[in-house]
Amino acid sequence: MSESFPRLSARTRRFTLGVPRSFTISPDGGRVIFLRTMSGTDSVTCLWELDTETHVERLVVDPRGLLADDGEDLPPEERARRERSREAAGGVVAYATDSGVTRAAFALSGGLHVVDLASGQVRRLETPGAVIDPRLSPDGRHVAYVTEGTLRVQDLVTGGDRALATPESETVTYGLAEFVAAEEMDRMRGYWWAPSSDALLVERADEAPVRTWHIADPANPARPATVQRYPAAGTPNAVTELYVLGLDGSRVAVPYAEEYLTTAAWDSHALSIVTLTRDQRTMRLFTVDPATGAATLVREDTDPAWVDIVAGVPAHLDDGSLVWVANSEGGHRLFVGDRPVTPPTLQVRAVLDVDHDSVLFSASGDPTEIHLWTWDGHSLLPVSTRSGVFSGRMSGGVGVLTEQSLDAEGVSTTVVRRDGVAVPIPSVAERPGLDLRVSLGRSGRRELATAVVLPSWHEQGSRRLPVLMDPYGGPHAQRVLNRRGAFLESQWFAEQGFAVILADGRGTPGRGVDFERAVLNDLASPALDDQIDALQGVAEQYPDDLDLTRVAIRGWSFGGFLAALAVLRRPDVFHAAVAGAPVTDWRLYDTCYTERYLGHPDEQPEVYEKSSLFADAAKLERPLFLIHGLADDNVVAAHTLRLSSALLAAGRQHTVLPLSGVTHMTPQEVVAENLLLLQVDFLKKSLGGPWPDHP
Repeated sequence: MSESFPRLSARTRRFTLGVPRSFTISPDGGRVIFLRTMSGTDSVTCLWELDTETHVERLVVDPRGLLADDGEDLPPEERARRERSREAAGGVVAYATDSGVTRAAFALSGGLHVVDLASGQVRRLETPGAVIDPRLSPDGRHVAYVTEGTLRVQDLVTGGDRALATPESETVTYGLAEFVAAEEMDRMRGYWWAPSSDALLVERADEAPVRTWHIADPANPARPATVQRYPAAGTPNAVTELYVLGLDGSRVAVPYAEEYLTTAAWDSHALSIVTLTRDQRTMRLFTVDPATGAATLVREDTDPAWVDIVAGVPAHLDDGSLVWVANSEGGHRLFVGDRPVTPPTLQVRAVLDVDHDSVLFSASGDPTEIHLWTWDGHSLLPVSTRSGVFSGRMSGGVGVLTEQSLDAEGVSTTVVRRDGVAVPIPSVAERPGLDLRVSLGRSGRRELATAVVLPSWHEQGSRRLPVLMDPYGGPHAQRVLNRRGAFLESQWFAEQGFAVILADGRGTPGRGVDFERAVLNDLASPALDDQIDALQGVAEQYPDDLDLTRVAIRGWSFGGFLAALAVLRRPDVFHAAVAGAPVTDWRLYDTCYTERYLGHPDEQPEVYEKSSLFADAAKLERPLFLIHGLADDNVVAAHTLRLSSALLAAGRQHTVLPLSGVTHMTPQEVVAENLLLLQVDFLKKSLGGPWPDHP
């Protein structure tokens, strides 16, 4: 008997295992290095190499041959890094190569490993402690890494290993990204090699000013609580500094005045840093003289709401021209030098690579699609031409293209050689076994991007189905994209008898600056209004298929906040809600994300009150199911527990499911599987009435 969808989804980490990822192209284009598990149910990630001439894949590193029988033993810093990056697999989950792509360094179970890519010979290097984020120097002679907050460098020729920077106290780290950088800026690193391989730009982070929280495990009272420094909105952040550390022992400070370091880059043209003020309305790009630390302002972008952090910039063409992304005429536009080279109607999402004089970037015209484009110095050229969601890499005239769409299962990966020959990199992911019935369109007064998911067995117009809204709804994130993977869980819920609706409201990307900034100073009203707008719009399009007397809503994280908000403020529309890991009071969430949209709580407390759920607790009259992982260090369990206390004080019945040992992710198979089953059971009981079953 085949596995149920909930079990298979849990085992496959939502069908991400077995998908090729993390591509590196050799300078001559002859090889592509990548990560992939052996199968769609194998969680151990291996390192592979594809010969683009012969089309032959080769397994370079299988971690099982390097691990002890008891498997991986991750240091706390690595567990935290994986939580920030939402990494659900194990094994070689990250690697770094030299500039010639002849060697790769990786951490495995806290050990430092370097592999010769040609021979496959792996060396485990001796280190004084567990290793985080190893990175080879461009010339491949040295490998830097962090252990216990110390940045160290090992000479691969002589074996010499020494500390370049040692923490002055237990709250200091060198070479690691601080919490908000990793969680909210997508900056997962804290040091950068010089192209000359003789120095590094290194972040020093001191968490002493950050308030201490304690994450307890009530199911195991003998265990001490985990102490965590958490920068909640309105409270101090970690103090970050930059230094250029030479292998000769030199140390040069790189001062900057802004609160946040968003990224850095060091190429043959410049050492660049990008900073952001605490209110996130001013972003500055500096070039730095590594010999003196003196910074020269290159560009300053300002916005009355916030300035967006865009991946992949700054970068430079061969002639030194700056590659940048900034807002102009209402759109996110690609700039080369001081000139925008994309129209304001094409919303640039990220710069993926700069290959000599060409820029590969992703962008959207239609917000439900993400396409690849190149700027070749003279004109814009589309790389992807079919409908779907695309990403890629480019080096030496060779490209790696990943494609997803509603028309095909999974992720398709293709290497495109200089001569135009396409070489596939197979995915070994499991097939979900669902017949998707998804319709993408626009709905409501604001023409919101919307997906309607109906049961595969439903005959349109034959009966009215109970409705399940399935949003995320928060800014800078989407649910409605032209790819099958976005709707697998939604289709499974539909098969249980729901008409499922997903809608991307104001704040979500792909529709331009004004649409995104409509949530400024209010994370509640626009998000909720847009879900209702989408529901009403879909009801007009499907007048005989939706039962608006039985409407439920479910979500996780911001989606959990939105689900609880819906039944509290609009019980006339929503009749039941499942709220997973909800943010209930934005004062308890982190500085960078929260203050971007709501400002500082001491300066405008009324904005925080308007977006809080606590004042609405007495209004609850619909079934509400709250779910929260007790080990969650991102949206801590206090959010749910405090809302539950407010509901209890108001005499309002509700259901709480605490998940012992579970973080903001739910990778545990039994937990992930049963969470889906319990949600369906709760929703069916809460909505009541006759239930349409599979005929």
